[in-house]
Amino acid sequence: MVRLGVHVSVAGGVEKAVFRASEKGCDTFQIFSSNPRGWKSNPIPAESAERFAALQRQSGLYPAVDHMPYLPNLASAKDEVYVKSVQALATELERCQTLGIPYLVTHLGSHLGAGQESGLARIVSALQAAFSKSDSDAILLLENTSGTKNSMGSTFSDISAILESLPAERRRLGVCLDTCHLHAAGYDLRTSPALQATLDQFQDCIGLEKLMLIHLNDCRGSLGSHLDRHEHIGLGQIGEEGFRAILSHPSLTGVPMILETPVDARRDDVGNLEVARRIASGIK
Repeated sequence: MVRLGVHVSVAGGVEKAVFRASEKGCDTFQIFSSNPRGWKSNPIPAESAERFAALQRQSGLYPAVDHMPYLPNLASAKDEVYVKSVQALATELERCQTLGIPYLVTHLGSHLGAGQESGLARIVSALQAAFSKSDSDAILLLENTSGTKNSMGSTFSDISAILESLPAERRRLGVCLDTCHLHAAGYDLRTSPALQATLDQFQDCIGLEKLMLIHLNDCRGSLGSHLDRHEHIGLGQIGEEGFRAILSHPSLTGVPMILETPVDARRDDVGNLEVARRIASGIK
């Protein structure tokens, strides 16, 4: 059975995230260990880190996933932003080590008009520098994007180029696929045959062994629209048929899935988890 979870808050202490994930009925969960909209991160008190690790073990929730803040841009052509981004990544990798978190998800950023080649070179150098500053055991997961202007990582070939440029660090790298971003970038998931064709492309370009996490989100935009707007499971353009294919595919059922769906009058996190589990169980 697939392991499903949502993003939860660390307000009041990082250990509170485990309680919140348990209350929502998660099997796995994701957090921001730092302020998602700032550059500086407060040190994690040793007592909070120990409590977090102990509670996670007791709860059976696995894996815990950390997500990089929004401001860092590993592809930035602006030196000041770039240097701060590298340091932020190294710091976040160390925070994962402190908390015993196995996966850190990062966006690949924007080249800001400098071009794909420049963006790729900046990302590769940033990853090398961050890894050299950190001895963390956490695996860094490169997340695909929806293909908005100047963004990096919207195609499997983009991600493959980064992995192939870092052979010495390959064991420290994996991939997180966001279903909303895939759809918006033009990768079809709406039927079983379409999903299989997309997974075949991923296998040929990267290899399914590198797929370590899925962000399970429906998409408001049409296929290839490059519109990064998450929607409730089954209520967007991917639809229930697409999620039935995703949640039952033998190559994906062992991959943990984190929902980053909206919370509004229609549905909350628990509601989306319930829908995903209903679809996964084969109930229509």
